[in-house]
Amino acid sequence: MDTTHRIRAHFADSAELKLAAVDVMAPLIARAAGLMTDCLLADGKILACGNGGSASDAQHFAAEMVGRFERERPELPALSLATDTSILTAVANDYDFSQVFAKQVRALGRSGDVLLALSTSGNSANVALAIDAAHEREMRVVALTGRGGGRIGELLTGVDVHLCVPHSVTARIQEVHLLTIHCLCDAIDTNLLGEES
Repeated sequence: MDTTHRIRAHFADSAELKLAAVDVMAPLIARAAGLMTDCLLADGKILACGNGGSASDAQHFAAEMVGRFERERPELPALSLATDTSILTAVANDYDFSQVFAKQVRALGRSGDVLLALSTSGNSANVALAIDAAHEREMRVVALTGRGGGRIGELLTGVDVHLCVPHSVTARIQEVHLLTIHCLCDAIDTNLLGEES
């Protein structure tokens, strides 16, 4: 198989998964956006966390909220917990890497806030402990996972939203996570600002 054929296969696989997942995920994404909008309207904030590519997605989401997505609007309070290297390395060194997000959730999270928790496998220990910390703080959780949801899927309660990509390949899951983040940003903006004219 030549490189061009492999690239075409990646495009096709990605497009097919997105179309296959839309009926299951669209209502849940809308519910998650509503939960986040309600949080923001109540002067709450959104904390986001994940590892590797999911850390990048957490940062991407926070940047879209604080800056803008596609329309000008007031800044929205969102923070990635994966960006402060001093906190991450201090907690990992003094305690354990599994605590790097949970300690930040306990320090920064308040009742009514939302945790956006990203894990392609659904089994990231530090993300799972962040969810436990969020529940302790009476925060709601929006979890983006794949592969059936793993341990994270088991931790979620009825007030949380589980956005589980129905696939097992990390790259495909991450591609749908990025699309989901863009859908969340657009829906939040629409909820706050109305439809564009």
